[in-house]
Amino acid sequence: MAVKNYTMVTEFILLGLTDQLDLQVPLFVLFLVIYVLTLAGNMGMIILIRISPQLHTPMYFFLSNLSVVDLCYSSIFAPRLLMNLAQYKTISYAGCITQHCLFVVFVTTEGFLLAAMAYDRYVAICNPLLYTAVMTKSVCIHLVSGSYLGGLLNSLTQTSGLLTLSFCVPSIINHFFCDTPAMLQVACSDTHINELLLVIFSGVIALSTLLIIIISYLCILTTIIKIRSSESRYKAFSTCASHLTAVTLFYGPVSLSHLQPSSMYSQEQEKVSAVFYTLVVPMLNPLIYSLRNKEVKDALKKAINC
Repeated sequence: MAVKNYTMVTEFILLGLTDQLDLQVPLFVLFLVIYVLTLAGNMGMIILIRISPQLHTPMYFFLSNLSVVDLCYSSIFAPRLLMNLAQYKTISYAGCITQHCLFVVFVTTEGFLLAAMAYDRYVAICNPLLYTAVMTKSVCIHLVSGSYLGGLLNSLTQTSGLLTLSFCVPSIINHFFCDTPAMLQVACSDTHINELLLVIFSGVIALSTLLIIIISYLCILTTIIKIRSSESRYKAFSTCASHLTAVTLFYGPVSLSHLQPSSMYSQEQEKVSAVFYTLVVPMLNPLIYSLRNKEVKDALKKAINC
């Protein structure tokens, strides 16, 4: 029988996006620009919502929390990726576990927040007379708090499972961050329980939040079709278009990465989709909600004038 090396792992080697040296500098510049735009866009959205009284509504309360999550979310990955492109490819065991833990917290929280925002649009369009009575400040705070709590519980479950695994030396992860499937591939011990936890918890959360979004928008679509005024229909559609775009951009790549068994796992496909949902989506969300939203544009004009 072959003897496996179960020496205690103190660090991992992240191979990164590519091993082609001629691409390192262009990719470094590209992702640095993306990260700066992400910081500026999300911080700008948070500040704008904070200082604009006309944006002190449940919809923008959820949007400001989405910007907070995107801000934290991108900051987990971008600095590490930039270091990797600068040839600093090692990460400590504690650093890897911490990165994984924070990643699961914020990716899960974002899914819950998108579901809460869909419910908010459902109440606003399908039951406008009850909107202020249903979407009270207390309800909004509970929905946001529940989103963060759900993210924390899922993270603790997934991370606890990783802590029980043994990793062989050298531990080389073919990725630019400590993602769950990539870490399971370099584990020496049995990973069946971890795969079950990943599919069950992440799958149930993703499908339940996506189901809430789908049902909410089916009800919204039914209501919009019944509206006689074309101007009112357009206004209702425009308030939902931004959110639907954000949902599509987020759930598509995440589903490809995490809702599949390890036998179907493709590392190169995972890297591409991971770049999209960890770096590109957090940069695009502020643009999606600002460029397609008249209230945000009006608030921005007032803020600039002041």
